[in-house]
Amino acid sequence: MEDEAVFRALVDPSRRLLLDQLYERDGQTLLELSAVLPGMTRQAVMKHLRILEAAGLVVTERRGRTKLHFLNPMPIRLIHDRWISRYTERLADALGRLKADLEAPMEPTKHVYQIYIRTTPDRLWQAITEGDQTARYYYGTSVKSDWQPGSPLVYSYPDGTLAADGKVLAIDPGKQVSMEFNAVWDEATAKEPPVRMTWAITPMEGMCRLTVTTEDLIPGSATAQSFEGGVVFIVSGLKSYLETGEAIPAGAA
Repeated sequence: MEDEAVFRALVDPSRRLLLDQLYERDGQTLLELSAVLPGMTRQAVMKHLRILEAAGLVVTERRGRTKLHFLNPMPIRLIHDRWISRYTERLADALGRLKADLEAPMEPTKHVYQIYIRTTPDRLWQAITEGDQTARYYYGTSVKSDWQPGSPLVYSYPDGTLAADGKVLAIDPGKQVSMEFNAVWDEATAKEPPVRMTWAITPMEGMCRLTVTTEDLIPGSATAQSFEGGVVFIVSGLKSYLETGEAIPAGAA
């Protein structure tokens, strides 16, 4: 049923155009998005956005009286993992990313990814904060921290090599944690400034909604390129791990 809602939402070319617009620049208002559909009333654009939001393809956030819309690629990634990955053409994917990177604005941007996981809040929190569990879905890295405000945190590979470090900025145990995240897994990302990540858990009946927000990404940077697909892979792998006991192989990233 979830896949059907996504496919139905994507059938309409106007809705695909709205998603393309958010892919180019995330966090836009209804007024900004209406500009790409000049022949359509604002109320009609709002209806399309509601359908995309109901399908999980768009996530909204209030800033005062302003409502911002963010692209949420998680439903498409889950379809990809189930049905499409075996047919993916890596060269075409790389060329598509190159085009987006070359045309993207240079101001810092923000990504909001959201996914529903059939698990308990306690189980999900443990999977986010315990190193023996992050190693199952987080590219093999184990996280280590005492999870206190201001405390350092590190993500390390099995051989002890550092993948990322940072510090805990704010935490509400069992519910939400914000962190400064400095990617050092290669020379290019190690030279760039850290980003801010927030993991937020919302309990629901029989499941949890996980929202992962990444801020201060510079479009076209090595860090942005890594995070664009990397966070989606990590979060979908977390869902697979908690619901089936098996994470997605790293080679499928």
